[in-house]
Amino acid sequence: MRAAVIIFPGSNRESDLCAALTRATGQIPVRVWHRDANLPPSDLIVLPGGFAYGDYLRCGAIAAHSPIMREVRKRADNGTPILGICNGFQILTEAGMLPGALLPNRSLRFTCRDIHLRVENSQTIFTCGYEAGQTIRFPVAHHDGNYTADAETLDRLDDRGLVAFRYCGADGGLAETDNFNGSARAIAGIFNEARTILGLMPHPENATDPLLGGTDGAAFFDGLVSALQ
Repeated sequence: MRAAVIIFPGSNRESDLCAALTRATGQIPVRVWHRDANLPPSDLIVLPGGFAYGDYLRCGAIAAHSPIMREVRKRADNGTPILGICNGFQILTEAGMLPGALLPNRSLRFTCRDIHLRVENSQTIFTCGYEAGQTIRFPVAHHDGNYTADAETLDRLDDRGLVAFRYCGADGGLAETDNFNGSARAIAGIFNEARTILGLMPHPENATDPLLGGTDGAAFFDGLVSALQ
């Protein structure tokens, strides 16, 4: 599986992401600078976490207009899977490739810790390594992860199975106290209509090695590789 990782000024999770992809695929992903106008042939395009352009204006707002994003949109329109993690999720919403927006956490503080997620839909290339309803643990590291959208959009995401993950407790329950950043309906990740684009705030790439404190993210990448081979 050929993966391309897009790097913006301020990206800081590309090395972790490339390491996770290399473990899963046996191939080193191609790193593509945001000013490049062309993308190599790719089975997967990933927008990593970080603080693209220093998060000036809004998180992801400037990166959404980088030259490479024209090609990312074109590839997405042709069916190439796109994955946006943390800042990558923010960029995808700012680019209009996913609905909604990411606002500051309701605590107004940067949060960096492990959290639990409930898998809402396992019938996609991104989540086929899990079972629906399964509880997994990933780290988060963000200040602006409070997902918001209008009621009609939220209903559509729920009705069409476009919610990928929700913040939950260790038992899978959806107590409001476990929705630490205040996201609407505890949403942690969503798909586009075709389920070929996924944006999520937690970091599966940082849960793929026992030395990192957990391996629940390994199934994310292993399932994705199996689906795309």
